[in-house]
Amino acid sequence: MKIIAIANQKGGVAKTTTAINLAASLAEKGRKVLVVDMDPQGNASTGLGILLDQRQETIYDLLLAEASPESAIVETETPGVSLIPSTTELSSSDVQLYNVNKRSYLLKDSLASPALATMNFDYVLIDCPPSLNLLTVNALVAAHSVLIPLQSEFFALEGLSQLMLTIREIRQTANNALRVEGILLTMHDQRNNLSQQVERDARDTLGDLVYQTVIPRNVRLSEAPSFSVPAITYDPSSKGAQAYRTFAEEFLKNNNDMRGES
Repeated sequence: MKIIAIANQKGGVAKTTTAINLAASLAEKGRKVLVVDMDPQGNASTGLGILLDQRQETIYDLLLAEASPESAIVETETPGVSLIPSTTELSSSDVQLYNVNKRSYLLKDSLASPALATMNFDYVLIDCPPSLNLLTVNALVAAHSVLIPLQSEFFALEGLSQLMLTIREIRQTANNALRVEGILLTMHDQRNNLSQQVERDARDTLGDLVYQTVIPRNVRLSEAPSFSVPAITYDPSSKGAQAYRTFAEEFLKNNNDMRGES
């Protein structure tokens, strides 16, 4: 079971879109995926069709040790994709957990549950909030790697530096095995000179860390959450859906996980 935090402290860079559509694309290729919604906005939960009244136990209960991972997991309507949901309760976690011993390790300890190991997930994707707070730190401490969506817009690379510093600090203090899974360029407009310049700068600066796949700015990716399904279900032929399928293939190849691929 590989645990991947999807993180960027900047909001609106397609973290949740990436978590949902990568999970669905991996499941489509036969992998069993658990999405952990660590964002108090709960957008990943909504985007996977889990309504508020279905969120009986959440990641908040898990962090407070009031629920186990296996009891909090709900099955989504996307075959092969399960979810630990979130609600706005999570927004008070920094205060609630302030005096908890080893508060940065709560998610790591929860995901180490023997019962969860028997559920045979191939990948756990953690959708992080748009900040470098205790929730994101918990995700980075629990994860094997960090997937960073990077918006193809001005200042994108500048905002990346703080996240890289945080990753380095986590390596030095709490998770020395943490690595960068890769950087995914999102909201890319091939017709836009700025998008092309950001892509060139990212590849020049970060080299092989940047995925070859680029996610385009696509209206279907924006519409799909309002129907509570991944874009690859909402409109499988859309450019956004096709891009996430291609990204899943590149992701699996990078992880040497091409089982049964044709």
